[in-house]
Amino acid sequence: MTPGKYTSYVILALAVFFLSTSGIFAKVAQAPSGIIAFYRLLVAAVALLPLLLCKRENREQLANLPRKLLFTGILSGFILAVHYVLWFESLKFTSVASSVVLVTLQPLFTILGSYLLWQERCSRGGLLGCLLAIAGSIIIGWGDFAVSWRAFVGDVMALVAAAVIAGYFLIGQQVRRSLGVIPYSVLGYSSGAFFLGLYSLACGYPFTGYSQQTWLCFLGLALVSTILGQLIFNWLLKWLSATVISMSILGETVGTCFLGYVLLGEVITLQQFIGIVGILCGIGIFLYQKDR
Repeated sequence: MTPGKYTSYVILALAVFFLSTSGIFAKVAQAPSGIIAFYRLLVAAVALLPLLLCKRENREQLANLPRKLLFTGILSGFILAVHYVLWFESLKFTSVASSVVLVTLQPLFTILGSYLLWQERCSRGGLLGCLLAIAGSIIIGWGDFAVSWRAFVGDVMALVAAAVIAGYFLIGQQVRRSLGVIPYSVLGYSSGAFFLGLYSLACGYPFTGYSQQTWLCFLGLALVSTILGQLIFNWLLKWLSATVISMSILGETVGTCFLGYVLLGEVITLQQFIGIVGILCGIGIFLYQKDR
């Protein structure tokens, strides 16, 4: 099934909303960040296995996968694991606002990578929309920025995490041209879970002994945030560019603010509202310029 342009945008918006739940689930879960990321990818991979095994085309694609594509799929999982580790570890050094805002710079890395790899140009209007959306993210987190040498280390880690996740989507844009979304996602999520498992073992994190609420958060991260969110991004990469996907993910901040208001009773301040408007306007300008 090939979705139309506007249908793709609607599906993309829904995927961003479902991805926004990750902040809520991660906040409620009482577990080390490495374990949260490990179970997020592991449960998602296991949940997708029936779709992989029950469809002949998916089984044949994975069984006959060329060595180059197999390596690339495993590499995407490793990159995803590195992104989670860098981002979560950055939170130990700097403020949540600083980390989140720096991670949202990923569209700039994606635009740069797309130009270097495929000479895909971004118009001035599109770049303006991108910068406006990033400015909206900065406005939302402005009051919580941390300034110190320790915070600087965390900021650098978050910035590298942004570059790394941009690489994940650039790889996906290429691989999805010849590999179905289910084989690609299972390969990436399972390999990512493997690397995160090794990382958690090295850190001495326990894999069991968590509360029922935390296990439910693991399930929510896997089934809602990953399968209904990130998996849909992987699916859309066959028709939409990595720059469009990365740019739209900036809307995750908007969804998280909304869900925090509805589910956790958090107040949306005037500053956050201005930032939300900036993000939505920036994304809208970017997509309009892309269409032109």
